Amino acid sequence: RDVQLRDERDSLRNAEDRIKVLTGTDKSPIVRETAMRSLVKAIGWRITAGIVTFTTSFYFTKDYRVALSIVGSDFISKSGTMYVGERLFNKVQVGRSKTPGGGDSPWRSIAKALIWRVFAAVNTMVVSVFLMKGNVGAGAKIAGADSVIKTTLMVLYDQAWNKIDWGRELENVGGDGI
Repeated sequence: RDVQLRDERDSLRNAEDRIKVLTGTDKSPIVRETAMRSLVKAIGWRITAGIVTFTTSFYFTKDYRVALSIVGSDFISKSGTMYVGERLFNKVQVGRSKTPGGGDSPWRSIAKALIWRVFAAVNTMVVSVFLMKGNVGAGAKIAGADSVIKTTLMVLYDQAWNKIDWGRELENVGGDGI
């Protein structure tokens, strides 16, 4: 498996060199992530985030039914938005590595995590307060704890995905079909 990945990475480097020769530029090609990669990343993150949300919700409510309800609501409301967010970030090349594979720089991962956390914290707080019948204090604690823990985890998660080449493709450069 490692040999296959190494061969694929070498093939990508060779393709990049050919593109530079064909286009007569020193520009690196633009690497895009496929929709399937975005979907798998979103689902994987929602599972990871669900574990954190269950833990923080249970810690502050001491009620596993409420904690499971919050996780279920989060999973439903955030899965689609996470996928859409990944697709939108895919259109922006700022912070993408110039090396073959086009992974995200740590700063790009941090920016993605912070932007996402603003939406996610508000969503978790609103859902928590609603499910706990107006208990704003507990809702704020759950959303706050989730934000601190998940921001760090999301940066690490995003950076881990940089090591996975599956689901990356070169943007069509110069009409050569790549």
